[in-house]
Amino acid sequence: MKKILTITALVVTTLMLSAPLGVGAVVSDFYYQPSLSYTQLGPLTTLPQGLPLCKSTSLGSIVCYTPKFIKKAYEFPSTTTLDGTGQTIVIVDAFGSPTIASDLALFDSAFGISAPPSFTIFCGNSPTPLDPSTCPVVNINVNPKHGVFSWTIETSLDVEYAHAMAPGANIVLDVASTSSGNAINDAEAAAIAAYPGAIFSQSFGIPEIFLTKNTGNGGQVSQAQANYVNGIANGDTFFASAGDTGADFGFGVAMNNFPASDLHNTGVTGTQGLPYNATGTLQPCPTSTPFSCTSGLSSYHGPCVLGRTTPPNCIPDGYGGEQVWNEASFGAATGGAPSLLFGVPPYQAGLGLSARGPDVAYDAAIDGGVLVVYGGFGSPVLFIVGGTSAGSPQWAGITALANQARAMVSKGPIGDLNPTLYAIYHSARYATDFHDITVGNDQLVGSSVGFSAGAGYDLASGIGSPIVDQLIVDIAAA
Repeated sequence: MKKILTITALVVTTLMLSAPLGVGAVVSDFYYQPSLSYTQLGPLTTLPQGLPLCKSTSLGSIVCYTPKFIKKAYEFPSTTTLDGTGQTIVIVDAFGSPTIASDLALFDSAFGISAPPSFTIFCGNSPTPLDPSTCPVVNINVNPKHGVFSWTIETSLDVEYAHAMAPGANIVLDVASTSSGNAINDAEAAAIAAYPGAIFSQSFGIPEIFLTKNTGNGGQVSQAQANYVNGIANGDTFFASAGDTGADFGFGVAMNNFPASDLHNTGVTGTQGLPYNATGTLQPCPTSTPFSCTSGLSSYHGPCVLGRTTPPNCIPDGYGGEQVWNEASFGAATGGAPSLLFGVPPYQAGLGLSARGPDVAYDAAIDGGVLVVYGGFGSPVLFIVGGTSAGSPQWAGITALANQARAMVSKGPIGDLNPTLYAIYHSARYATDFHDITVGNDQLVGSSVGFSAGAGYDLASGIGSPIVDQLIVDIAAA
């Protein structure tokens, strides 16, 4: 098996080199990092036919999912009329990718998804949208401090899976010139002005320890907060990833990930299947009844054989189960902890929190990741991608469906989603709209800091993961 790179595990070194902490430390900038982990599967021509049995290794089979499996597991609406039509999803990323337009087209072709009504590459540090040919072309071989290569894979993940969940929505890729806090803020401010009522996905973050008052970069945090306030006033919704290195990011102190910890962002933690089919233990589903088997998040039926080149192949049936994402073998676990920067917001009152906590959950497993098409090597390849980065764009897609449903009854976009989510949590509809994650914890291997899941709200999984077709009904009615 190709070594799986847990990108957020590299964040600590990068940030400590660029922003040393200590009394009197002064930092003028910081660098966001994408929250993803990935392994290369092979050329696009080797699309696995035995899904979800995705990759055979010396250790066994790795599980991965296509959009069809994810949408079936989380019970997206079966009707084709509710697809995000009329809505806009803005994907905020640094550097972008020179192959993203072709990557998206190949992804759609491979998985039978219609092209978006429009796909716009918005050079966010320019005051107006520019033709993609005039945007700076990123060179993935330069500037390793900024993790440019990881940002290009992040770009493919975000664009492809926001679109897959809401194929009728317009997709805007908001490209910041670098991954610095200032560049991201400027890019986001431009997109907020250009696309009122949009849904923003931010699959990146920075551990809050780098944003405390003695680091000298509070101005960038304030600028980001002003962006979110302006966006909420325009009817925008914001999602951000909780991070992939546990409750303490390896520092021994519980903390949240910014901007997921901001009052107006919906912070997305990670889950994995329950039962979790650890590498090497998953068996093909039998051909005799009962047909349904589980691969973790997803249930499916066979016949289903790894490497099958002709139909019939595995067919997704629905939801399997979830627990908190914590893959010790990969050195990765979801973020989820009280904020070092922000107190308890009004919508989280009464939950027993000491500070701002995360909000919702979504599949983030590496062994159980999603298939992403990437063309940066000169010819298209497939990556299996996990991390809390996967949840943010897919939650954005869910919200696009909800906003379309609101438009059908002459309502505007939901805007700040958190008050509505917690109103649902405190209502009789909670169990109808969410999977309550009650198993697992976010204590990173080697750390003494972490939080366990339990009944109702918890720091490791927030409210829980969505039952989409039901959740849309209540967001539409809000």
